[in-house]
Amino acid sequence: AVQNTAQIPRVAGAGQFPNGVHAEEFLLLDVNGKARAGLGLDANREVGLVLMSKDGNRTLTLFPDDPSVIKLVERGGRILWGAP
Repeated sequence: AVQNTAQIPRVAGAGQFPNGVHAEEFLLLDVNGKARAGLGLDANREVGLVLMSKDGNRTLTLFPDDPSVIKLVERGGRILWGAP
């Protein structure tokens, strides 16, 4: 059954429901505990999504507040592809 959200008290100042998950970072780990993906806030409190290749040699990033919103970067830091 769908609940009437108007009856669920909100967390003060957060505008979110109390049964939600709240965090500044979420990590997706492989079976060995190595981070393969992350969703979180950077040092400037800007949101970002990072996906890492299995071998760790390439990283795909999505940072909506960055001038280059989407980047594919190799381990050495060289940008292989970016948009816009």
